Amino acid sequence: MTTARRITRHRRVRAARKPAIGVLAAAGVAVGAWYATAGAATTTPNLAPTSTTVTLAAKFPYLSAGYNNTREWTRTTTAVAPNGTLRVAWPAADGVHVTPLTAAGKRSGADTVVKGTKEVGGLVAHNDGFALLTRVADTNKWNETAAAVVRYTNGRQTFRTKLTGTASHDTAPLLDGQLTWNGSKYGAYFVVHGAGGFADGHFGDKLSYVSAKGAKLSGGWSWGCSHNEGIALHAEATGAFTSLCFDDWRSGLFVSTGIGAPDTAPVVQREQCWAGYCGGTFPSRTGDLVKSATGRYATAFASRGAASAKKNPADTSGRGWTVKPRTSTHQVAVAFMKNRNSAPGKAVYLTSAAGTENTNVHVAPYGKDRLLVSWESMKGAKCASGTCTGTFTGTHLRLVDWNGKAQSADKVVNARITGDIAVLKDGTLTWAYAPVTPTYAKPLTGASPTTTTLKVARLKP
Repeated sequence: MTTARRITRHRRVRAARKPAIGVLAAAGVAVGAWYATAGAATTTPNLAPTSTTVTLAAKFPYLSAGYNNTREWTRTTTAVAPNGTLRVAWPAADGVHVTPLTAAGKRSGADTVVKGTKEVGGLVAHNDGFALLTRVADTNKWNETAAAVVRYTNGRQTFRTKLTGTASHDTAPLLDGQLTWNGSKYGAYFVVHGAGGFADGHFGDKLSYVSAKGAKLSGGWSWGCSHNEGIALHAEATGAFTSLCFDDWRSGLFVSTGIGAPDTAPVVQREQCWAGYCGGTFPSRTGDLVKSATGRYATAFASRGAASAKKNPADTSGRGWTVKPRTSTHQVAVAFMKNRNSAPGKAVYLTSAAGTENTNVHVAPYGKDRLLVSWESMKGAKCASGTCTGTFTGTHLRLVDWNGKAQSADKVVNARITGDIAVLKDGTLTWAYAPVTPTYAKPLTGASPTTTTLKVARLKP
């Protein structure tokens, strides 16, 4: 446990937070060898997803305002049950909807509407239902919501376990979370807001474990990365679940596995992480963490790199870092860890065009020994306060191996990726998305547009 930082705001604020280091690096910074971009393979696999259409029972607001009102996809989470059936979670005005689908991506029944809930923080599909990490009403000094895991079995709620509250002096006004399951317990990783105690008014993160019957278990931590600008979590058969966090105090992406406040956490990548500067590195502050058959891990993120990184002498705690970014636009980076407790070597960069902004970066396993990396690009990027606008130029798919070397050329597709990807037993990747073409020409102001349909994409290696 650490001393809380004297900051009282988290993400999605309209006023930009100014970084301590002054101006951003110019867009024209030479890139050269820093980008370890590999050449494409001589043959290109078929990376064209197929899709089905699912009609929704309510309006789905498919955009959210991120830092500086940057346009972001409202998260949808697709999860596969052991029997191959699918569940898709998405928020609506009457609560979070969980839509049941066949393995082929077709509706198989009516939605389960989890009343009194907000935000999809994570989803686990079971043969007889699902578990959802979400937010529910609570009574506290900030009048904010609480984090909760809600389990439905055969269409009925079987438990609703709150993970924040008066006794633990915390709330969850937003989650930016992940929920995972190892066959016997759930791991829930999410953002918390201090409501009393040592962390009153400050933001950190929390990792909680919950049993199959909804009981809180030992392990995890009550206060971690501060602020946490991005979360990734992978379930393990034994021991601590593997986790990553983007910490704006130490300024970068860190391995937080088994560590509450990561003062000595291994560094994955130094980034300028003031809110609004690295707040969009993981899509909607939630990242993908893929494990190989040999126990290695891969994650992908949007990165501006580090031209320099040093401790901030103005921070008397000794924990603060100042990072000067290498580029003004975000490039696509992939990092590899040899195990769940170690830092990787240098990140592998898949893009390098200085005037192109890249966002919404995902990674998923593709067959036995490759990874599918996806992202959205925009040309003519204009960046201020760490966020960019520009002209959308496509959703990109590329295959890489477990060293980051390209195994295909880029494929630009019409299937957007607006949330978590499920992996079926045969390796097929499937995900649900809003069937609209994004625009990043200006920030999102006012209410989100809505859709009453989702597309369910399938991509088989």
